[in-house]
Amino acid sequence: MRPPSPPTRPRPYRPGAPGPGRPRAAEPAEPPEPTEDADRTDGSFEAALAAREEAALEARYREAAAAGDPGAASLLGAMLLRRGDLADAEPHLRRACGAGLRAAANNLAVLLHRRGHREEAAHWWREAAVAGSAPAAHALGLHLRDHGDESGAEYWLHFAAEHGHTLGAYALADLLEHRRDVRAERWFRIAAEAGHREGSYRLARMREAAGDRETAETWYRTAAARSHSRAALRLGVLLEERGEREEAARWYRQAAQNGEPRAACALGFLLRDSGDPEAAAEWWREAAEGGDGNAANALGALHANRGETALAEHWYRAALDAGDHNGAFNLGLLCAAAGRERQAEQWYRRAAYAGHREACNALAVLLLQHGDPSGAAPWFSKAAEAGSVDAAFNLGILYAGRGEQHEAQEWYARAAAEGHGEAALQLAVAKERRGDLGAAVHRYRQAAQGGSAEGAFRLGSLLDRQGDADDEAEHWYAVAAEAGHGRAQVRMGVRAAARGATDAAEGWYRRAAEGGSRSAAFNLGLLLAREGAEAEATLWYTRAADAGHGRAALRLALIAARRGELTQARNWCLRAAEYGPAEVAERAGRLLEALNTELSA
Repeated sequence: MRPPSPPTRPRPYRPGAPGPGRPRAAEPAEPPEPTEDADRTDGSFEAALAAREEAALEARYREAAAAGDPGAASLLGAMLLRRGDLADAEPHLRRACGAGLRAAANNLAVLLHRRGHREEAAHWWREAAVAGSAPAAHALGLHLRDHGDESGAEYWLHFAAEHGHTLGAYALADLLEHRRDVRAERWFRIAAEAGHREGSYRLARMREAAGDRETAETWYRTAAARSHSRAALRLGVLLEERGEREEAARWYRQAAQNGEPRAACALGFLLRDSGDPEAAAEWWREAAEGGDGNAANALGALHANRGETALAEHWYRAALDAGDHNGAFNLGLLCAAAGRERQAEQWYRRAAYAGHREACNALAVLLLQHGDPSGAAPWFSKAAEAGSVDAAFNLGILYAGRGEQHEAQEWYARAAAEGHGEAALQLAVAKERRGDLGAAVHRYRQAAQGGSAEGAFRLGSLLDRQGDADDEAEHWYAVAAEAGHGRAQVRMGVRAAARGATDAAEGWYRRAAEGGSRSAAFNLGLLLAREGAEAEATLWYTRAADAGHGRAALRLALIAARRGELTQARNWCLRAAEYGPAEVAERAGRLLEALNTELSA
């Protein structure tokens, strides 16, 4: 679609022909800016020579302008404008404008715009643009855009862009993108190909959003090579995501050195992950001081892990001051860890009211621990609706505690769908209780894949009982056992012992026994006794018996009786009878009768 035509259309420019020897007015490629040439004040020969040449040129322009040459007046006005001598430049530019010189009209508009006379500036930009000036069309387009005339702005920016004006192409693309017009990409590309670094960056963003990462990376590189800090940051992100961490660090460093705090923060995380927390802290500190809340939180966490709570609190507060509500949440965690629950609740509330979903969940947990389930429920709901999987699981627990099983199952299902292993475990247990073993297997598998050791153990146990998936059952026992699940470790030990893998069995029994499993301690004792290590076996029997294991107590009674330690044997018999089960209690009773007879004799 072509842009609408404004009331006045561009026309070919026909300047008055300068007289013989008269200078022709040149139109700047951009609205001229004051020239700041430091070399002209350093006393060098080159600076002095340049100053003399400029002075001589100015004198010639003044002489020609005084003689009535509009071209000279235009050039003199442009020279004075660049120098910043607006008062002296204005009459010369107005005189040249009166002669119809479009360069003078453009430069007069620049001068008036600097002085704050924006409407008159727009008038002269329009005069120059109608005469065919691309820089004036660009400036007029920006003026109209800023005054809400988007159709007029589009027309003149389009005119400037079509006439090869790079800034016009970029401004046109910016306007079109604001209106979600697909033509924006074409003009960003034209600006980028002409060397406009922001155009390169914006084009890269568009291509990345479209899923074309290869093209996006090319344009990010183009912009980053021209020291565009955000392009360097995005390029670093793309490289890091595909594992090219060394090159990513190089671009992050460039962006950080160019003042991009987010790049300094990202570089800090790269350095931390590579094992250099001190260097990471330096970049985080630089980013945090530049207003990056994420970096301030990272510094806070670093100090918190070192036990430096005062410094951690300082940086968490800095994160909050930077507008990052993770700071309030982390302050809550810090206070909770120190037992300052009232302060923790205040910080959680601050973050929760700002929409921090994990703070909502933490606040709800705290309220629940304080016996306020009605106060906890809405915060769990808010967190769950915002996408907190833990909050959805906690809502399930809350409803289950109220006996509202249907609602509990709904929230468990919601959490399980997002990969929450413990939620899937709750669903699986419910299915198994109802006899729906197929659904239970599915949910246990989901729980195990979500990281639930109990889910993995129960899956292995159910498959074991069904008897048609022995290898898979052992696989899930192993998964649970490696995660530290005591019963799974015992089960792995039993299986290893059954196939004669004594060393493996002993290893699993030891891990479980050292973790507090009395069954594992007893089984380890049996295994060691069979290998002739009765002294160590006795130690493990004792540990198991002290934890209430009846068979271990009975075994110790037999060992003591064999050694003639009848009183000790009698004490172990009493404990075995107490611990059970019934079979052990019966055997302990018979042994106790024999011991009593022996003792009385």
